[in-house]
Amino acid sequence: MSRPWSRLLLPCALLLAAGCGRTAPPPVDAAGAEDLARRLLIVDTHIDVPYRLRERPVDVSTLTDDGHFDAVRARRGGLDAAFMSIYVPARYQEEGGARQVADELIDLVEKLATDAPETFTIVRSPAEVRQAARRGLIGLALGIENGAAIEDDLGLLAHFHARGVRYVTLTHSRANLIGDSSYDEQRRWHGLSPFGEQVVREMNRLGMMIDISHVTDETARAVLALSRAPVIASHSSCRSLTPGFERNISDELIRAVAEGGGVIQINFGSAFLSLEAQRASNARWKAIGTYLEEHHLERGSAEARAFIERYRREHPVPETTIEDVVAHIDHVVKLVGVDHVGFGSDFDGVGALPRGLEDVSRYPALIAALQAHGHDEESIRKIAGENLLRVWAEVERLADPG
Repeated sequence: MSRPWSRLLLPCALLLAAGCGRTAPPPVDAAGAEDLARRLLIVDTHIDVPYRLRERPVDVSTLTDDGHFDAVRARRGGLDAAFMSIYVPARYQEEGGARQVADELIDLVEKLATDAPETFTIVRSPAEVRQAARRGLIGLALGIENGAAIEDDLGLLAHFHARGVRYVTLTHSRANLIGDSSYDEQRRWHGLSPFGEQVVREMNRLGMMIDISHVTDETARAVLALSRAPVIASHSSCRSLTPGFERNISDELIRAVAEGGGVIQINFGSAFLSLEAQRASNARWKAIGTYLEEHHLERGSAEARAFIERYRREHPVPETTIEDVVAHIDHVVKLVGVDHVGFGSDFDGVGALPRGLEDVSRYPALIAALQAHGHDEESIRKIAGENLLRVWAEVERLADPG
């Protein structure tokens, strides 16, 4: 979930102008792309279903008319494994209860699998992802978004690992006890805190992937210097295509992540794809945040939801397309090669998505666009999931749980 205004628990709105100055790609075989989506493993490292369901429960094992994810659309799109974001809003860093929120959301994901065992299964390793795919099940993996969930207790990492959590996004919208956030003007630590250094070492020991999405450049550099395992950016895009937007990853850090064997999982949200969309999205949420604060409204209230929907209609964000997602993927490929990029959509955590990539049914369209830009089957196989599974397996291999 990638929103700077976490006090309001509001998803970032996002998008961009189509084409990025490129000529139109050649036509592709849509049926062939759908067949490829069925044959390869598609792993998406960031889908914000749990928090959405916490606010507005719905049965996502069936076709729904809400949000970006349900099982019917996921199967249509060929999605094999989705990291369910265990999102802990930054306000719990101040109010307390961060661990409780994380545990409640994990309970919710476990219930999805328990209630629909013919559809979902919890996966805790790359091997289990592959096994679930062979059984025709959608694998639900767990990633905590905001290391504030461990509060000030290093031992909670082992607790969450035992519950199936396989990555932790170290910060979210504000600096916490671990490190600094790219969305927070306060740079409390200028890197990792002493506690944050312990967190990195303990995650390496347990075999949990370290996620540098949301952190500042200084914090990311400190993580990369300290971690003995590859790291990921679970839902970030390329800063060089959105200049000045620190939430995206700089070329310097993309190279450093790749040198360590890690992977950048491209965010599909429009504000991550174009500077114009990012600026419009930022202005939108500032305006909404001001309104909610002035009127003392909770984000989930009917009045707040009505205002947000009306504001969205009246203040549209510039459109983006699948071509813009491909541009970010190709940027990583040109910098560091095809082994270091993947899908981290941020579905259900963003408010605006590219035309043609509106939900989890649309991965074949993205595959078709990658084919149109010259990616062969082996390259697409890596981008769609094998790169992430390789990193995950290496983090497991380097673990030393004792």
